[in-house]
Amino acid sequence: MIFALTKKEFRSFFGTATGYIVILIFLVGAALFLWVFPNPYNVLDSGYAALDGLFALAPWLFLFLCPAITMRLFAEEKQQGTLELLLARPASKRSIMLGKSLAGWLLTIITLLPTLVWFMSINLLAEPAFNVDSGAFWGSFIGLLFLSAIYVSIGVFASSISDNQVVAFLLAAVLCFALYIGFDFIGSLFTNGTISQFVRNIGIDAHYKSISRGVIDSRDLLYFIIVSAIFLFLTKKKLEKRQ
Repeated sequence: MIFALTKKEFRSFFGTATGYIVILIFLVGAALFLWVFPNPYNVLDSGYAALDGLFALAPWLFLFLCPAITMRLFAEEKQQGTLELLLARPASKRSIMLGKSLAGWLLTIITLLPTLVWFMSINLLAEPAFNVDSGAFWGSFIGLLFLSAIYVSIGVFASSISDNQVVAFLLAAVLCFALYIGFDFIGSLFTNGTISQFVRNIGIDAHYKSISRGVIDSRDLLYFIIVSAIFLFLTKKKLEKRQ
C-alpha cells in the first residue's frame, strides 16, 4: 500500500504542469543566487570552488519547495472528496501517511538531483581541476536530505489539517520557518549562555549548521529523525480522528 500510494502521488505530481513549475522555480531561483546575482552566496564572486552558498540558501528555498510539494497530498483528497474512500480501504493509517510522506520526500530529492551538475561545475572550475573537498560536499548534501525530511513531514501534517491547498502551503511554510529560526530568536532573549544554547538546540538551525560542516554527528541525525517522526505521528492521529 505504501509504494502504491507513492507511485500514485508521483503520477499526480508529474501529471500536471504544476509539478514541473515548482521544480523549475526552485532550480532557477537557486541558480540565480549562486551564479548570477551579486550576493554573499555567489560562487563566482567568492573566489573559492565550493557550494557552501547552496547549503546556506537551501533552508530558505525549502520554505517554498517542500510546502509546494506537500500541500496537495491530503488537502487535494479532501477537496475532491476521495479521502474518506482512501481511509475506508483495508490499509492502516500509518501506511497511508508513510506512502504520501515518502512520495513528498522522494520528489524533493529528485528536485535536488540537478544540483549535482553544479558540483561537477565546481570541480571543473577548481585550480587544479577536481581539487575540491568532496567529503564536505557530500556530508552537507546528506544534511540537506535530512532537512528536507523534516520540512516534508511538517508539510504533510499541514496538508492533513487543512482542506485548502493554499492554506496548507502557508501553514507549512510558517511552521518550517518557526522551527528553523524561531528558537534562535527565543534563545537570544536569554542572558544565561547555557539556557540560550539549550533553546537554540531545539530548533533546526543549530543541527543543520552542525551537519552542514560535513561532519555527521549521531546527535544531529537523531534530532532530524525524532522531529520528523513527531510530525508524522501527528498526521497519523489526525487521520484517525477524521475517520
